[in-house]
Amino acid sequence: MTELKVEVDASELGFDAKRLRRIDAHFTRYVDEGRLSGWLILVSRAGKIAYLGLCGQRDLESGAPVQTDTLFRIYSMTKPITAVAAMMLYEEGAFELKDPVSRFIPAFADARVYRSGSALKPVTESLAEPMRIWHLLTHTAGLTYGFHHAHPVDTLYRAAGFEWGPPDGIDLAGCCNTWAGLPLLFQPGAEWNYSVASDVLGRVVEVISGLSLDQFFAERIFQPLGMSDTHFWVPDEKSDRLAALYSPQPATLRAVRNEAMGRVWRQCPLCCLGGDGLISSAADYHRFTQMLLRGGELDGVRLLSNRTLRYMTRNHLPGGVDLESFGRPLFAETTFDGIGYGLGFSVVLNPVANKVLSSSGEFAWGGAASTAFWVDPTENITALLFTQLFPSSTHPLRSQLRQLVYQALVD
Repeated sequence: MTELKVEVDASELGFDAKRLRRIDAHFTRYVDEGRLSGWLILVSRAGKIAYLGLCGQRDLESGAPVQTDTLFRIYSMTKPITAVAAMMLYEEGAFELKDPVSRFIPAFADARVYRSGSALKPVTESLAEPMRIWHLLTHTAGLTYGFHHAHPVDTLYRAAGFEWGPPDGIDLAGCCNTWAGLPLLFQPGAEWNYSVASDVLGRVVEVISGLSLDQFFAERIFQPLGMSDTHFWVPDEKSDRLAALYSPQPATLRAVRNEAMGRVWRQCPLCCLGGDGLISSAADYHRFTQMLLRGGELDGVRLLSNRTLRYMTRNHLPGGVDLESFGRPLFAETTFDGIGYGLGFSVVLNPVANKVLSSSGEFAWGGAASTAFWVDPTENITALLFTQLFPSSTHPLRSQLRQLVYQALVD
């Protein structure tokens, strides 16, 4: 495991150290007020760690503190890893972005699209065009999540056993066949909707590579990058490092342990999803973000061409519009104004429209337990936020961290 520590005086990287300490003061209040159990924040520039802060407990009940080797559920921060995996295969010529998904998952050839009606009697129509790989990478495939609770198709997902995860006893291939038999929310490419698209993309990775998704991640990404603490499960010998999961008590917003959602596997599960499920450490995900910042390469290991990564982090929404214009106003791990979407990442198009201090071209994503990362190629910055508060919409932690990082940058 890579040791985490501040590697250079912050002033050498263009930061005002006194201003950086505002991060401590601000986020410590969340712990003091009982709204977060604990947190870890890391900020790097030019590949050097300029700030590393820890506060509170990884387990309130036992009093175990957050430490640099604490393990966190990263939920949807699994999605960018799946996007990288898919584009590694793209670089090998395994598919084209316009290829139909049905080339790899035949059940999607017969997909139908919701037109009207209730969940009990949906009226559907045929596909105007096939669901394509780029639709999966951009969440424009017409798929959805059961937890949205906003549309009859969401209800059908829940009825099939899909709300916050797959039902027991089904693998990723089975999940995809079930989703293919449910109506799409809209015609592929017509809108943006946060969805199981990354899970389906993970199955495409499995079909092409002949490996299970956990095997592909381990052999092609985690081992080469030295990410030894990232898995879809927590081995027994690492279980004491896992942070507990908490949710806000409705009346007070104080963090209360969430045992139901906090369950993790002790060995590789039957269904490893491309959209969520990984457990990771700050050190591991820091290496992943450093690979992204460096254009697909880290310490002599190249996963992607820098041209491919630049292409992935451009806005791929039709017409160059932002999510506010093209997306359904539902939960996602991003805000919508001034934000576009690439191949696996949100992309800042207009910081003024977004009303958060940031840089155009910054790309990012987060997880349902309030974890987050961003990569800013303009300022040469990566930042990581780790905590375990579910859901991530409880507090504006991500925008506040951006404010505090960029106000400390003074070069």
